[in-house]
Amino acid sequence: MSPATRRRTLPAAASCACDTEHRKAAGVDPEIKAANRKRLRRIEGQIRGLQKMVEEDRYCADVITQVASVQEALRGVARNLMRNHLHHCAAKALRSGKKEEAQAMYDELLELIYAHLR
Repeated sequence: MSPATRRRTLPAAASCACDTEHRKAAGVDPEIKAANRKRLRRIEGQIRGLQKMVEEDRYCADVITQVASVQEALRGVARNLMRNHLHHCAAKALRSGKKEEAQAMYDELLELIYAHLR
């Protein structure tokens, strides 16, 4: 299933506290955002390093080790994003008192965990 298809299958009522067609995070913690930006810039450098390793025909095991490092760094970004989502968006939906909104958020969280955060 493509990421676009996955997005379409998420419950519509779990909208991360936005009312627009283009979903946008609400209540983003500035420290988490700064940490994610810093981490993503570091990952970008790691990717460039991987490209260079492949170009230079580096030993496959060394390249694979670096790929695993990048994957773990990306998982760290995902964990930070999930932390923020739980703290702001999910908490708001669950405290809303609206059963449909809370259920949609539970469904969204389960989908995120099953599909992305293994």
